[in-house]
Order: sequence, then C-alpha cells, then structure tokens
Amino acid sequence: MDLLSDLFLAKAAFIGIVFAITLGIAAYSTYFERKIAAFMQDRIGPDRAGPFGILQPLADAVKMFMKEDFIPANSNKWLFIAGPCLSMLTALMTSAVVPFGDTVTIGGVTFDLQGIDVNIGILWVFGIVSLGVYGILIGGWASNNKYSLLGAIRAASQNISYELAMGLAIIAILLFTGSLSTKAIVEGQQNGHWNIFYQPLGFIIFLICAFAECNRTPFDLPECETELIGGYHTEYSSMKLGFYLFAEYINMFISGAVMATLYFGGYDYPGIDFVTAQFGNNIAVFVGMGALIGKALLFVFVFMWVRWTLPRFRYDQLMGLGWAGLIPLSMYNVVVTAFGILIGKPFTAGIVGVVLLILGLLIHDQLFVKKKIA
Repeated sequence: MDLLSDLFLAKAAFIGIVFAITLGIAAYSTYFERKIAAFMQDRIGPDRAGPFGILQPLADAVKMFMKEDFIPANSNKWLFIAGPCLSMLTALMTSAVVPFGDTVTIGGVTFDLQGIDVNIGILWVFGIVSLGVYGILIGGWASNNKYSLLGAIRAASQNISYELAMGLAIIAILLFTGSLSTKAIVEGQQNGHWNIFYQPLGFIIFLICAFAECNRTPFDLPECETELIGGYHTEYSSMKLGFYLFAEYINMFISGAVMATLYFGGYDYPGIDFVTAQFGNNIAVFVGMGALIGKALLFVFVFMWVRWTLPRFRYDQLMGLGWAGLIPLSMYNVVVTAFGILIGKPFTAGIVGVVLLILGLLIHDQLFVKKKIA
C-alpha cells in the first residue's frame, strides 16, 4: 500500500511539473514571438517590463485579469463560458500520453516520466485534438455574432480536413512500430534510428497539418481580422479571451512535443549511452527530458518563424491544399512505406518515394502548368 501511495505521489508530482513547464513555456512563447517578430521587422519589441522586457508575460497576465469581463446580452451565457474552458482543457490533456523520459528511480520508487502509458496513445492524441474544435465551435455559436459563427465554422472545417491528412501520415509511422503506444514509438527510435530518416514526406505533411490544427499563419483563417474581425473570439474579453490565446500557444508546444516523439526520437539524443555510463540512469533520463523539450521548442520557433515570413492563404486555397494536395500525398506516402517494409528496405523506399514525387511534380509543371499559361 505504501508503494502504491509513493508511486501515486511521484506521478502526481511529475504531472504537476509538466503542467507548470507547459504553462511557463506558453506564457513566455508570447514574449519570444514578439521578440522574433520585432527582429524580423527591425524593431526592438517589448523592453519596458523588467530587464529586456522579460516580465512582459506577467504584465500581460495582470492586464487580462484586470480587464472588464464582458458577456453579450443575447449570448448563451453557460456555453459562452464553456467554450474557452474546453479549449484550455483539451490543450492541456494532450500532453498526458507524451513520454518525456524513460524510467527513473527516486527514493526507491520507480516510474516513467509519462502521465499515462496507454497502448492507444496516438488515438488519445487524435481524440483530444478532435474535441478541441468543440471549444471553438461552442464559443463562436454562443457569442450570437455572425463573424464569430463564421470563424467557428471555418475552424471546424479546417481542422476536420487536415486531421484526415495527419491521420494518414501517422499510419505510415504505425507500419514501422506495429503499436499505437507513444512509448513504443519512441523506443523504436533509440540510438539514432529516428523516423524522420524513413518518413521525410510524412513529417512534412504532419508539420503542415500541425500549422492548420494550431490555427497558425498561413492557416489562421478562423481568426482572420481582415474578414472576420477577431473570428470566433470576437466577443471575448478578459481571461476568457486569454484562455483561447493561451490554448493556442499550449497547442504549439504540445504539437512540437508530439512531432519530436513521432519523428525525432522523443527523449533520445546522441551520446545517451555515454551519459548513462558516466552519470547514471537518472541523469541520462532527465537530460533526455530536456532534449525532448528542446526539440519541441525548436518547432515552436518554426511556428513563429513561418508566421512572420509567409502571407495568409485564401480560404479556398486552404481547403484545396488539404483535400486535393495533402490527402493524396498522405495516401502515396502510405503506399510507398508499405512497399518498402514489404521488400525489407524502408529507408531506400522512403528516399526513392520522395525523389519520384519531386520528379512527378516537375513533369506536371512542365506538361500542364506552362501549357495552361501558353
């Protein structure tokens, strides 16, 4: 009984640490995004709240708490409140199945650095991500505002479209591992055998879909200010608006952690055996946790980099890319992967598949696009 209670306390402490890290990263992602935007636009960025503006996220939080909490008179009050709460809840729940590290032993208690290790971890991620769109839909509909409703409908159709391509991209990963467990997927990539080397096309598809799932530029049409003011959260203020904005940055970090788990070895890093031999298993595991967080932060930087580099798509271009572009590419990737596994050469098949795809696109450009222009 004491062992079970100690294990429960250890797991609870780990979940609390991950929760705090996630919220901290989400808060300071706003600061670094403003700094990156300022650098790209030859500006200074936030520099008043603390040294180098490092306390700006705290100032923003105080501002959100102090602003007037406005609820439209003709809105559905309870659903209006439930929308941002659901978005925040689903954003935080996705991290439960991400393996942040291997097994550690602390105080005689041995446990994994993972919230819950279920054998359907990937389905958990997709299930929670699919529920996230309800927070946007409920908030947009309950606002009783046509701009909010249009933004919510855009978000729903966009997420459904890109989840199909994302799911097909992950099927190729499952062909390698034979398991839906995120832990098993990471264990299959140890010692540098990362899936990115076998699935470069699948990773690109997944990355593009992650931009759409997180409503990030160039796929931020649900909150397109040029057409829909603020989109689905037009009527929100104070911390209800803060929940929506915070959930977006949490989703960015968790999306980065999921991509690192699926394609970049998770908590695996070069020299892990050396660190284990020299400093022990616990140190090596915590270094691996830092490596996973570092990989996720690198993807967060990519999200920000693309936002301040590429223009926003039109909505018909967005849907066309999802249905006519990414879904056929995902199917092609699954077929190539299955063929590579069948002949026992998945790496060769993955590279050959990318080369054939590039050649096919070049031939298509030469035969059809230039002909249409002529």
